[in-house]
Parts: sequence; C-alpha cells; structure tokens
Amino acid sequence: MTVFWERALWVIGAVLLFWGIGAYNRVMLLRNEIGKAFTQLDDALTRRAALGERLLGHLRERLPSEQASIDALAAAQTEALAAAQAVRAKPHAADPIAQLAITSAVHGAALTRLISLVEHHSELVSDAELYAVVDELKLVDRQRAFARQVFNQAVQTYNEAVRQFPTRVLVSFFGFSESRSL
Repeated sequence: MTVFWERALWVIGAVLLFWGIGAYNRVMLLRNEIGKAFTQLDDALTRRAALGERLLGHLRERLPSEQASIDALAAAQTEALAAAQAVRAKPHAADPIAQLAITSAVHGAALTRLISLVEHHSELVSDAELYAVVDELKLVDRQRAFARQVFNQAVQTYNEAVRQFPTRVLVSFFGFSESRSL
C-alpha cells in the first residue's frame, strides 16, 4: 500500500508542477501581449505629438492672441511624452499607466481646443498645409483610439487570468499584479 501512496504523491506533484509551469507561461504570454499592444498605442501617441509640434509651429506666429492655448498644448505634449516614456519600461505596471491616462486626456483636450480654434479662425482657412496637419491629426487620433481599445482588451484578458483561482495563488508568489486600462 505504501508504494501506491508514494506513486500517487509523485503523480500529484508532477501534475501540480506542469500546471504551475503552464499557468506561469500563460500569464507571462498575456503580460507580453500588453507590451505589444502598448507599442501600437505608443506609435500613435508619438505621431500625435509630432503632428502637434507641427501644428504649434504653424500657429505660434499666426495666432498670438491664443498664446495660452498654444502653451497649454506644448506643456501637455511634454507631460504626455514623459508619461509614455515611463510606461515603455513596464507597460503592465498600473501606476505609470494611470499617469499616462491623465496626461493623455489633458493632451487630447488641449489639442481639441486648438483644432477648434483653427477651424473657427477665418484667416487660417486658406492654409492648405495647416489643414493637412489637422486632417492627419484627426486620422492619428482615430488610430490612437483603436490602439487604445486593443491595449485595454489585452489588459482585461491579463487581469482576468491573474484573478482566476488557482492561478491567483501562483501569481502572488511571482509578483504578478493586475494592470490598468487607459
């Protein structure tokens, strides 16, 4: 009878070991998917910032009365790029993502305000290059919104895996924690 229990313990140990390896690999794969999804989002954020700089270059001399809005966009861009830089190192970490969500919202609001000013100033209507930048900004913003959805879906899938029992017990040993969506 002792041989039976010894073999049963070996089988249970092997099953637990293989389950643990599989669960760890699954959580790592899902966490890496967050990084891949953030890469797409980061590309859109970088393009939006570059186009914002071009927009600022066009408007600084043409709209001196709107200097406060122009400065607000420049400051928001700087903060958003710094927050994105912090997320690049660990796209699954909750705190940098929270900061990026805040700065991205502020940046988006400042950009929307400046685009609205451009569309309402009659002296800027004839500038085809300026409107090309605005149109490209709108396209990049739609791409950013899609990339954000992909990122949030990756985060949701990862968080669901981390919350599941018994994987929840395993991931606590390896320091995995829930991520945050944008």
